[in-house]
Amino acid sequence: MFIEQVINGLTLGSIYALFALGYTMVYGILRMINFAHSEIFMVGAYIGFWVLSSLPVFLPGFLPAYFLAVFILAMLGAGLLAVVVERIAYKPLRHASRLAPLISAIGVSIFLQNLIMLTAGASSRPYPEKLPLEQFNFFGAQVSSLQIFIFGLAVLLMFILTLFISRTRLGKAMRATAENHIVAQLMGINVNTVISLTFIIGGGLGGIAGVLNGLYYGSVKYNMGFLPGIKAFTAAVLGGIGNLKGAMAGGFILGIVEAFAAGYISSENKDIFAFVILILVLLFKPAGLFGEEVPEKI
Repeated sequence: MFIEQVINGLTLGSIYALFALGYTMVYGILRMINFAHSEIFMVGAYIGFWVLSSLPVFLPGFLPAYFLAVFILAMLGAGLLAVVVERIAYKPLRHASRLAPLISAIGVSIFLQNLIMLTAGASSRPYPEKLPLEQFNFFGAQVSSLQIFIFGLAVLLMFILTLFISRTRLGKAMRATAENHIVAQLMGINVNTVISLTFIIGGGLGGIAGVLNGLYYGSVKYNMGFLPGIKAFTAAVLGGIGNLKGAMAGGFILGIVEAFAAGYISSENKDIFAFVILILVLLFKPAGLFGEEVPEKI
């Protein structure tokens, strides 16, 4: 039971960690919370649903290329949507008060939810099952090939992102822009390009998280991003919003807490713990576990 809950927690945590990276990257660059990110996640899940439903018509039989196409298209589609949202809803408000882009983000979230509801329907849709599932015994606990796949893919993507941010010129430009926009511009960095790149990467990771969520739970719905969005935001705050490694750690911590709450306390009330953690972190350590207290500049 204990090992099974750890495995379930790591699987959930992988999805939350990928999802949380979009929140923390945008906050690191623009100091704003992109609450439309939950709908980017939802759109990514739907792109995966449509691709998995359509590919067998053109390519009968199971092919590993299905999933390569699914994740590439979900990442590109969600990333491009995130850039469009940034250009239309956030860029004109960069120099406005912090409340303005927050309201704009909520408006975009409602718009995207209703757009998908009107085009794809309001009912839940079963996710196409194309991945052959196998069960493995791990110290007496059952672990599925899907859980291994989700965890492995998430860790790989987070490792690649960490290398990209720390070792490449574009990654260094992103870190410089996060530090100070004006100084970054004086050093020859195109801040607008960096911001667009941040939304592409964050949105792409959110889209992949949406596909993994659809595969894991077996369904998609127009409002499926709401609760995972709150949990991913909680993970970002828990780790220290703006801190990439903190978002990853926060996602895994939250996933394990939720799994143990479902297994040992109540599966019906497991979502409550995300809200409890969010409240406790904001009350007692608002900078998060890995964040730093930054004094306000006057």
